[in-house]
Amino acid sequence: LALYRNRILSEIPNNEKEALDHLNVCQKVVVDRTSLLMARAKYQYQLGQYSDAKETVLLLFQRGMIENYKLHSMYMCAILELEYQTLEEAMKLPGTRTLPTLVPLTDEQKQKILEAYKTEIYPDYGKSSAANRIPMNLVDGDRLRSTLDIFIRKGLVKGVPSLCLELSTFLLVEKDGKYVIATDPVDVKEHVAYKLILELVHGYLSSLESNNKLLPEDEFEEPPSTQLWTWYLLAGLHELAGEYSEGIALLDKCIDHTPTAVDVYELKARLLKSAGDIKTAVEVIDAGRDLDRQDRYINNQTTKYMLEAGMESEALNRISLFTKHEGNPEVNLFDMQCSWYELGLAACYANKKEWGKALKKYSAVVKHFDDFHEDQFDFHSYCVRKVTLRAYTDVLKFEDNLWGEDYYFTAAEGTIRVYLHLHDNPAITKEEEEPDYSKMTAAERKKAKAIARKKRAQAEKQAEKKKSEAKDSENGGQKNPPKKGDKVSPVEQDPDGTELLKKEPLEEAKKYSAILSKHCPTRLGTWVLQYDVSIRRKKPLLALQALLKMRGLDPTSAQYITRLVDFATKAPSFDATGAVKTVVTEETASLLGGKPVSDYVVDLGKQARQDPKTSLPLRAAIAEILVKTKSEEPGTAASIIVDGGIDGRGVDIESCREALTILKAFGKEASPSAEKWIATVNERFPLVKNFS
Repeated sequence: LALYRNRILSEIPNNEKEALDHLNVCQKVVVDRTSLLMARAKYQYQLGQYSDAKETVLLLFQRGMIENYKLHSMYMCAILELEYQTLEEAMKLPGTRTLPTLVPLTDEQKQKILEAYKTEIYPDYGKSSAANRIPMNLVDGDRLRSTLDIFIRKGLVKGVPSLCLELSTFLLVEKDGKYVIATDPVDVKEHVAYKLILELVHGYLSSLESNNKLLPEDEFEEPPSTQLWTWYLLAGLHELAGEYSEGIALLDKCIDHTPTAVDVYELKARLLKSAGDIKTAVEVIDAGRDLDRQDRYINNQTTKYMLEAGMESEALNRISLFTKHEGNPEVNLFDMQCSWYELGLAACYANKKEWGKALKKYSAVVKHFDDFHEDQFDFHSYCVRKVTLRAYTDVLKFEDNLWGEDYYFTAAEGTIRVYLHLHDNPAITKEEEEPDYSKMTAAERKKAKAIARKKRAQAEKQAEKKKSEAKDSENGGQKNPPKKGDKVSPVEQDPDGTELLKKEPLEEAKKYSAILSKHCPTRLGTWVLQYDVSIRRKKPLLALQALLKMRGLDPTSAQYITRLVDFATKAPSFDATGAVKTVVTEETASLLGGKPVSDYVVDLGKQARQDPKTSLPLRAAIAEILVKTKSEEPGTAASIIVDGGIDGRGVDIESCREALTILKAFGKEASPSAEKWIATVNERFPLVKNFS
């Protein structure tokens, strides 16, 4: 209760001094010393008492929290006396990332931190992995090389599968004054740290192959497993650089060396998927799963890959290995709120154009979040009774941002996309309706009725078959199957999503779009969806608001550019008058930089042709809008995609497929460009299947 009251005091604006004084008064009755010290360090930092905050962090280290990377960030911030906002951002960093991987530091600041670690941390915590790992981000040149050398060799000898992931945190690029980890192969291959790591690993491999030692001067030879993990690490580095064929060749060596290494199968499957061969990826990861059938993680990964490959039946068989065997596995997965599986299955159905089933699975995830929201009322009486008030307030804070969670966003986005597709293609929901026989001749009427009877017979046969299979699955071979009066699971009610298809598409899309706009305002995808819904609802101001938000988040994204041009071309036809028309006209001109749409698009084309590193999605989008606005002929516009090559940013199999779709939509005039693009992609991704 004392710490709960202290938390309430701290949430009052500019009340850190009173909260700190209260901690000093109640510290004798507080049993949770760690929480007390954490709160004290926070208040001291907010009040500018940096030396006191640093001493409090050192006390926390003495209590065994030396491996807490967030505390190390606070320690470094206190040494440098940085703003509290920087500390807040550093405390949110995941994994082993700390302050030096968040913001660029001067040489003087780096030296100050290194000196503090040398005098205050190393004497007492010399064996701490965190204390040894963190300063590696503060050095460069020969010192970085020597520390990386020790770090990598230690990981290879121990056989650490996540070593490549950890090394990727050294690949930092500056963006808007902050560091982000490089993920695009173009940035990765140009990074100094990547070149250094690659040079070191090639040196280890050469030494191992010649004298079975990581370094020629080593006294003892390495065990065979060291060479396995060196190949594995090098394959992971090839993955970062987008060199999938080279990585797969190394992993084949790993499998020949040690056929039972499950991690190798997982990485090989990931590389195959990235290279465009999802079917082979499924076979590889399933073979790895078969080596350890008790491993839930690899079983789940196999299930995900099968869903991406459109193998929903096989995926259900795999995931059901770890569900209760009584009854339908999908009912158990729904009861256990297995959102990742339901989202993967929904995407699988959407790819197969089974819109009702896709909506059904997306709605299941939405239902889980509705349950989370309702559950907080159950916690209320329990937490008050058990006096776990601080934990309860943490739950309430989580609930405040519940609709902004990744799983909910994915479910809402998928739902909106399906409903927008149904709105654009209303014939999909009318396939079951009887045709209008009154406008047909006698022969046409007879033929249409015969086709309708045949369709009904096939539908009834399939429905009966599904009903029989579902019944067998629900019983699960039990001697006592569910009784007639038993409650039916939501999964079994309307399994094909027929009722969801009957809803008004735009109204449903509007509902979810409004939720995302409120709870996910910092996601670009939120405003992309908001624009797509608003423009169909003929709401120009909402569409304009979405464009302004997109520009603030990423003004160079392909999604923003295409929608801006779409809005500008439609603006004259909007049914708007007075102030609305004035706002739309003025803001549209502002977004276009005062240029006509055609000039704006032509300038984009010139920029894309001049910059060889323009991302492939942006090049494809510019080519598409050049043709739509009739600023260039299809054959000329196609050159932006094809002549730009395949070595720029944003190149993967999916972006290549989207570019090919755009080229094919240009018609016969762009056919030579499409053929050239197919040849280029097949050369870059030789393992890709069905790229044509």
